[in-house]
Amino acid sequence: MKRILIINGHPDRESYNYALSKAYQTAAIQTGAEVTQINIADLQFDPNLRFGYRKRMELETDLVDALEKIKATQHIVWFFPMWWYGYPALMKGFVDRLFLPGIAMRFVEGKPFPEKLLKGRTARIVITADTPSWYDRFFMGRPAINQFKKGTLEFCGISPVAVTYIAPIRGSSNAFREKWLKKLSKLGSELK
Repeated sequence: MKRILIINGHPDRESYNYALSKAYQTAAIQTGAEVTQINIADLQFDPNLRFGYRKRMELETDLVDALEKIKATQHIVWFFPMWWYGYPALMKGFVDRLFLPGIAMRFVEGKPFPEKLLKGRTARIVITADTPSWYDRFFMGRPAINQFKKGTLEFCGISPVAVTYIAPIRGSSNAFREKWLKKLSKLGSELK
């Protein structure tokens, strides 16, 4: 049985991101997969990494629980909107506080890159945006995707990381949204 963790980084539970994650979750459960979910907006934690890496902040109970779920899973599916070519501040705070040296990676003396401590897991990023895919790719260089996929997940050993980019959301029709809900349901049924 495959263990899947869904992490929703949108701060609004009534957002389209939650509908997408629900479509994925429902289909994945129907395959018999073990599915757990973290809605970052529901967690109680200080999103500010107050001392950088100089001094360790104690992890709040919700972050300890999230870390246990991440360590226990095989596949993580992240849902979030792209805002200002990045991801929401609360999600950034979650990553800053949890993906720490000694937890997600370990610095190695004399080596330019750290040891990757989250190997053995795969991921999918489901990102919603108002920016058309072609503009994000060719004019902006996919900053949110590169930052999160390469600069966070792969940097810590999570690989491969697939990307589903859904845009433009603003002004999209019900047919457009239904089409993507069906696609996410299909991905869930395939456990991808």
